Amino acid sequence: MEERKVVSIEDRIPKLKQTRRKKANRRLILYLTILFLLIATVIYLQSPLSNVRHIVVEGEYHVSEEEIIELAGVTTSTNYWRVDEEEMKQQIESHQEITFASIDRSFPNNVQIEVKEAERIGYVKQDGAFHAILENGTRLDGQTALPGGDAPILAGFNKETYLKEISQELKELPASVSSLISEIHWDPRDGNPYQILLYMNDGYQVQASIRSFAEKMPAYPSIVAQLDEGAEGIIHIDVGAYFEEYPQSEGEEPQGDSGAGEEEGNTDEEA
Repeated sequence: MEERKVVSIEDRIPKLKQTRRKKANRRLILYLTILFLLIATVIYLQSPLSNVRHIVVEGEYHVSEEEIIELAGVTTSTNYWRVDEEEMKQQIESHQEITFASIDRSFPNNVQIEVKEAERIGYVKQDGAFHAILENGTRLDGQTALPGGDAPILAGFNKETYLKEISQELKELPASVSSLISEIHWDPRDGNPYQILLYMNDGYQVQASIRSFAEKMPAYPSIVAQLDEGAEGIIHIDVGAYFEEYPQSEGEEPQGDSGAGEEEGNTDEEA
């Protein structure tokens, strides 16, 4: 039989010591690395390096970027890791003109705020100044010398009930049509307190009813397209849809056949 080689304990001790030393060194390096990372993290969290550096606001129009950031309560002195996104969202949405807000943090120190503002559907004049009306009928306290041109002027709406109703109708109206309206006057008549008179940017007037306004007003562009060039008058969309030409002054030449018969200077045209 072949003899086994026997290694004495004296020969093995140096190798065991060397192996233990390597393990101890690796463990020490690991502990030192962890300690270093902990110290670096503490220093980072306590230093300006962990503060928010860039704040970006998107979607604002009437509410200023500065006001939104102030509502959010975030500055370049705010620690990035202490930004409470849900709390910031609630604070921003507390503004009566903001209906939605979202907060997004991106490493290492960026905060992005996106907002959606309530639509301004009109302006009412009070005490010589204009007040914006929001889509829910809320009248803003802030005053402006002139309306922003982004919504029509609402005149004569001295009862909140009708103001809120026309606000809701305007909200449902396509922007392509509402942008054509210059002014809306509450023009109630006996038996019809919902009658309104519109002044359009293209020179026409429209008589309508608040309760059917959003339903019938989208037909306005197609009605105008059927009218003769230069025709002036009122478009009725409250009952049916037809065009009533203004009476002509004495001695004034007729502007041409508008597609319907004439009677005492008035022309009605089915739209």
